[in-house]
Amino acid sequence: MSATKIDRRIPATVVTGFLGSGKTTLINRILREQHGRKLAVIVNEFGEVSIDGQLVVHDEEAQLVEFNNGCLCCTVRGDLVETLGRLQARAGTLDGILIETTGLADPAPVASTFFAADEVKANIKLDAFVTVVDAVNLERNLEQSNEAVEQVAFSDIVLINKMDLVSSEQMASIERRVRLLNPMAKIFHTVNSEVDLASILDVNAFDLVQKLEVDPEFLNDHEHEHDAAIGSFVLEEKRPIDVNRLMLWMNGMAQERGEDLYRTKGIFYANGFQERLVFQSVRMLTTLRRDRTWLSGETPMSQFVVIGKNLDREEFATGLASCVFR
Repeated sequence: MSATKIDRRIPATVVTGFLGSGKTTLINRILREQHGRKLAVIVNEFGEVSIDGQLVVHDEEAQLVEFNNGCLCCTVRGDLVETLGRLQARAGTLDGILIETTGLADPAPVASTFFAADEVKANIKLDAFVTVVDAVNLERNLEQSNEAVEQVAFSDIVLINKMDLVSSEQMASIERRVRLLNPMAKIFHTVNSEVDLASILDVNAFDLVQKLEVDPEFLNDHEHEHDAAIGSFVLEEKRPIDVNRLMLWMNGMAQERGEDLYRTKGIFYANGFQERLVFQSVRMLTTLRRDRTWLSGETPMSQFVVIGKNLDREEFATGLASCVFR
């Protein structure tokens, strides 16, 4: 009887999920855990400025690669192939690769990347697609976005996140909805994306045959098109912001534009604070928290990314300017 061949390829975990579901929180959770793994982290942002990349924990054992202003499933897919090609040279010294896609990514083209280039296929294995879903906004996201549906249907593991914000009856309904889209995926209920890492890393969960049943064309080269009405823009402000004005303004915008305002996130230079302030909103839910202090030699400024449908950049620019401290 021959011994089972050991697969020495570097395992890659793709973390996907719609805007604001908790992907970056999960990446940080993995990086903070004392697991002893040497990881490379690839972060993809839909906007031209990487807020998530700035919020990812910087670990001496981790290597961070950022792709901005495009999706891994389309415009920057070639960059992913090139990066994976560089990382495969570290086989034997690198324990894993984490890839955080933009919230608007179609998972199938990302997955096919691992089979398109022979040098990638020989040295890196696609270990699992982990999809984080927002329990509060799942139904609305599925109704409005085909990408949100594809992310759930294509996943190997689903984290139903923010379960602390819904009732047990709602949670049961959400799980049934996920099961209808994907009867095979393992499901975990999470708060702040907290999950046993042994359940999602190096689990050998990706099944090519099963994925071909979901999408028989996924290994073929095809273009992915985003809804032309969905876009993003970044606003920058070097003057200090009045936090109270910012929260009043953004709460008003969330109420007024909630259906079209999918996601906002930003790092703010605020009057009266020594730390950076991190602001995030997912539709009508907004949060603000203190981050690290501004570093010596770092010029304090606010960077604010807005993602949504049919949004007016000038309207938001005028609103942000009204929040400047006077």
